[in-house]
Amino acid sequence: MRIALLSDVHGNLSALDACLADLESQGGADAIVVAGDLCLDGPKPKKVLQRLEEIGATCIRGNTDRYLYEDSPERTFEPGEAAQIAWTRREIGERWLSWLKVLPFALRIGEDDNQLLVVHANPRSDDEHIWPDADDASLQRLVGEESAAAIAFGHLHIPYARMWRGKLLVNVSSAGLPKDGDPRAGYAILTEREGGWQVKHRRVPFDVKKVATQLADCGIPESAELIATLRRHRYKQLKNSIP
Repeated sequence: MRIALLSDVHGNLSALDACLADLESQGGADAIVVAGDLCLDGPKPKKVLQRLEEIGATCIRGNTDRYLYEDSPERTFEPGEAAQIAWTRREIGERWLSWLKVLPFALRIGEDDNQLLVVHANPRSDDEHIWPDADDASLQRLVGEESAAAIAFGHLHIPYARMWRGKLLVNVSSAGLPKDGDPRAGYAILTEREGGWQVKHRRVPFDVKKVATQLADCGIPESAELIATLRRHRYKQLKNSIP
């Protein structure tokens, strides 16, 4: 079985389409799975959702997807963030808000003895990062009780793969908003093998300038900050670690 795994598209249709074209060049996949954060913070939220439906992708819920349909989210948003959420709600409409609301938290693929678990951030929540250098105590708390042979996720927009206590942990990065110092979109192809899963990360260029112009023109509030995040393609707190 061969699974294409994308995450964190964030309303970036140009990057999503670039990833899909690259996947086709790689021979395609038996299934396309998208691990959440589908449409908030980008210029084409509705078109991204339509494209995912069009290609028959299986989607799970990310934290920003939850922000869009929650009436009383626990998190307190800055005024600019709240305005962006409200804009995106209007853009996608009630039909897609209802669709987001019923997305599952997780997806399991394969038999119990060689199962792939797909979540947004970690098996316990949709909003806590699994960092590539996470210590043993953190991993025990977040994934230690999980029986799956492989766990794939996004949320943290930094691609990596590591083994921990016999489990393969794979961050598939972001198909719309990379933050690891590389401006290219990212996704992963996971192939089931006897006794485990093989992972191949892919990086795909897209027209960053075009997406920045779309953000400037689409009417989303506080677009300048979103454009700066797109162009910076790295976490602010890691600016001294990621060149």
